[in-house]
Amino acid sequence: MSAAVSDVSSSRVVLVGAGNMGGAMLSGWLKNGVPGASVLVIDPGTSEAMKAQIEAAGARHETAAPADVKAGILFLAVKPQVMEAVLPKLSALVGPETVVVSVAAGKTLAFLQGYLGDGAMVRAMPNTPAMIGRGVTGAYGNDKVSEAQRTAVHDLLKVSGPVEWVARESDIDAVTAVSGSGPAYVFYLVECMAEAGRKLGLPEDLAMRLARETVSGAGELLNRSADTAARLRQNVTSPGGTTAAALAVLMAEHGMQPLFDTALEAARARAEELGR
Repeated sequence: MSAAVSDVSSSRVVLVGAGNMGGAMLSGWLKNGVPGASVLVIDPGTSEAMKAQIEAAGARHETAAPADVKAGILFLAVKPQVMEAVLPKLSALVGPETVVVSVAAGKTLAFLQGYLGDGAMVRAMPNTPAMIGRGVTGAYGNDKVSEAQRTAVHDLLKVSGPVEWVARESDIDAVTAVSGSGPAYVFYLVECMAEAGRKLGLPEDLAMRLARETVSGAGELLNRSADTAARLRQNVTSPGGTTAAALAVLMAEHGMQPLFDTALEAARARAEELGR
């Protein structure tokens, strides 16, 4: 992976926002071959630990956009709620060869173009497991993005996990609903399983340990197995057994599937609202 990522070293990579997601991407870049000298981080609120990492890598840190830099790849890793305040201060970073990459939920390319011009742009939606290199990212690029730019962006995104490109920009809102917000659904599943175990009479801390290890272990099994999720489910479901009894409830007409349908539609609708 390192050699592929280091191919972007000829471009100045500018990261705006080094919080949880931006910081995770930055750490991945530096660990996977992106030379620190090619990276500029812009963030007025960078933690001391992140400042130390930036300095140790030989990267540059600024609290505001400098006047002497044109970005090859401009990563926007700030929250969607502050985009309107941040973007007007970044226009000087954008040149004719710049590709802009936004990881802010809901903010459309048209919104970004209103501040940064009608150039090459990518919307990307990673998720929080990117912080440990186990995320997944959905991405969409407009028709101004060249093959070389797409490859460079892909190489930077993939340090956090697989990258899936979608055909339509509107699909990014669906990606946000499924995988962008998805880790929270899994964490809530653990909470629900633990609470149900407590109600069955288990000590609260034991119920949480059992639920937590079950979900993380099942996830790792799914990661390592070539079988589909449906096949893995079937493998642990003996006819007439305890698992089948529980699944009869979860897979009933008003069970988990319609609940997830409604929940993810709400998430997508909110992503669309954030883009307006």
